[in-house]
Amino acid sequence: MNQRIIKSFSIFLFCCLALFVFSCEQLIFDQEVADNPRQNFEYLWKECNEKYSFFDYKKIDWQATYNKYSPQIKDKMTSDELFKVLFAMLNELQDGHVNLISPFRSSRYDFDLLGPENYDLRVVRENYLKNDYVITGPFEHALVGSDKRIAYVRYSSFSDKVAPAYVNFLLSYYRNAQGLIFDIRQNGGGSAANIFKILNMMATKKTLLYNSYLKSGPGKEDYEGPQAVFAEPDKDRFNFTKKIVVLIDRGTFSAASFFALGARELDNMILMGDKTGGGLGLPNGGQLPNGWTYRFSISRTLSPAGENFESGVPPDIQVLLKKSDRDRGVDTVIERAIEELKK
Repeated sequence: MNQRIIKSFSIFLFCCLALFVFSCEQLIFDQEVADNPRQNFEYLWKECNEKYSFFDYKKIDWQATYNKYSPQIKDKMTSDELFKVLFAMLNELQDGHVNLISPFRSSRYDFDLLGPENYDLRVVRENYLKNDYVITGPFEHALVGSDKRIAYVRYSSFSDKVAPAYVNFLLSYYRNAQGLIFDIRQNGGGSAANIFKILNMMATKKTLLYNSYLKSGPGKEDYEGPQAVFAEPDKDRFNFTKKIVVLIDRGTFSAASFFALGARELDNMILMGDKTGGGLGLPNGGQLPNGWTYRFSISRTLSPAGENFESGVPPDIQVLLKKSDRDRGVDTVIERAIEELKK
């Protein structure tokens, strides 16, 4: 048998073995008896009961949730069966910051599916950023509009590091523009530190953005706070004082939603699009007795006026992406923002 045939046969055997091992691993996880299902269920329910921060706001009866899922817990259920019950129970919270993670599954809540799709990456890249757009750190930007007098900046994730020098360059680069569009649609969040690196250079004066309250005990109203959070202009760097339109949608979540909450308090900023996906509670968690990890929201954040926008920060101007516009390469939301900035 020549070397090429031997090599091909060896690769074939390796692939078959890998597939067999993967299949067996799945089979083991699916069929193994769960480690003390009742103990793990009770532990997770109690942790949520004492520490989750939005029961009252969402009008969730957690005891009724216990009564619904407790009968589904069986002594001889498999790990996969136990995970499915715990997953379903946690999804009653309807919170994108709630997760359960095991070696074989991860739970999630798809908050971005609660509203219509309001962003098309292909349309933005082809017809607004185009080929000559500029990349500065995590920002993609270009001049848009028929007369190229409006600055458009796309920031896709707050997980992407922001340096003050990036923001300083960006805002000074567009100092002569009529206004600026800051697009955080489908931005799922990331580092809260990036919020202030941006807002501090967009604020025209020291401004209270929101107040945060941390769950501190098992009672429904056991909270520490408020902890006031401010934006304050950076006097050592260029500050952009012209009007800014911030584009948001249901995919704007967590740190991006905090950014939107703060932006609505700044005099030179307007929120446009659809309401955000929420995520205004800081997530924290721990480990179940069987080693699976979990997290959920343990704080709440209110606007300076005391409003709770956990279910979504609303836009000042609601604009939804029209399918007829998208089909011809037009972003309805960007066009409306351009119109607003030219007033």
